Amino acid sequence: MKKLVLLLSLLAGISASASAQVTFGVKAGPSYTNYTGPSATGETYGKVTYRIGFHAGVLANLAVGDAVSIQPEVLYSQKGAKVANNHDNRDRLNYIDVPIMVQYKINGLFFEVGPQVGVLLNGKTTDGTVTLSLKDPKYIKTVDFGYAGGLGYKLKSGPMFGLRYNGGITNLEPGDNDQPKVRNGAFQLYAGFMFGRK
Repeated sequence: MKKLVLLLSLLAGISASASAQVTFGVKAGPSYTNYTGPSATGETYGKVTYRIGFHAGVLANLAVGDAVSIQPEVLYSQKGAKVANNHDNRDRLNYIDVPIMVQYKINGLFFEVGPQVGVLLNGKTTDGTVTLSLKDPKYIKTVDFGYAGGLGYKLKSGPMFGLRYNGGITNLEPGDNDQPKVRNGAFQLYAGFMFGRK
């Protein structure tokens, strides 16, 4: 959590120093989430399928040229998956995600890619009758490093929409190398609005 606070403070300082070129915005939309990795696609962990969640948050867009900008975001993101093994489990993981996207614009169209770190707020798994917490670090890693990439379109009047994929590189299972290799994956469809200079 200290690393997240430090990162947010750094982003705030960058925004302040580039105030003449920065715009702020909000975004929200549905997420289509799953687990990835060798164990998530094999028989050891169980059959893994997608589930629906949502994400929402705030962002700042810092122009560093006519076509390139840096866009840090702070998002509440629901992740998880359905896992069919001995029981049909439904995992729900709630994160604060901080992606830092580099965007390249062609008129209103933009492409984006960048790193991301997520901090687990809470989580649970349920088989329909029993619900267990997944917040304990003994059961799941609470910091998730990953990447994001996508494309979208911004109107000069402020509205925007886009599609993004988030991929985790952190194995969610704690412990040694004998643990299953399971990572987060999510498609995010969003709409938002940018305020300030266009």
